[in-house]
Amino acid sequence: MLHNRKYLKENRRELRLNLTPAEAELWKHLQGSQLVGRKFRRQHSIGNFILDFYCPSEKIAIELDGEVHQHIAAEQMDMERDEILSQLGIKVLRFENKEVFQHLDAVLQEISNNFTN
Repeated sequence: MLHNRKYLKENRRELRLNLTPAEAELWKHLQGSQLVGRKFRRQHSIGNFILDFYCPSEKIAIELDGEVHQHIAAEQMDMERDEILSQLGIKVLRFENKEVFQHLDAVLQEISNNFTN
């Protein structure tokens, strides 16, 4: 099974209970199929990766990046992770945390621009 492997269940639950401020803000606008009727899941795992948000119908992952992602090693890991997800047919959209607070409408528009229908 590729989605929501059992050994990651507790990690996913912990992450859902402790969203970052940016994740909590974006979730307010994604939950309940608010964005163009698309259902999103938060802290959904695919393989060994736990995604911040995932839209199953569109196969889109949304990752919110804080300062830790701006270091070379983290950027490399993110690129490798995105490549593996891409090979599984999943498109990864990355936004910096500050974009959620400073340009929320643009973030939501970018996400919906990537919907196929």
